[in-house]
Amino acid sequence: MFQAVLKDIVDGVEGGLSTLLMDFEGIALDSYSKPGAPFDINNVGIEFGVVLKAIQRAAVSLEAGQAAEVAIQADKMITVIRVVNATYFVAFSLAPEANVGKARYMLRTRVPQLLKELS
Repeated sequence: MFQAVLKDIVDGVEGGLSTLLMDFEGIALDSYSKPGAPFDINNVGIEFGVVLKAIQRAAVSLEAGQAAEVAIQADKMITVIRVVNATYFVAFSLAPEANVGKARYMLRTRVPQLLKELS
């Protein structure tokens, strides 16, 4: 159902590896990974989803408003997470040399499509 949009996100960025639509409870709705992706996107979503919830609480506590996006850069991968709505987020894992700006753009422009399919 969401597979085409998730695949479009990954294929739209050179160095894109995997993407995932997950709820804040850690339940994946759908995912897409290129063959040979070095990380399990479900584990990435579960682990970084916990971090995202903590960042959201901190943003509210600081009266900064709702957190919309988080990027985590590690030695072996970059993960960009974008909040879809109060229930879901998208995690997008990339190779370390990938264009993070293009990844952010792809997420920002494809989230409305995911929202449409969720309703």
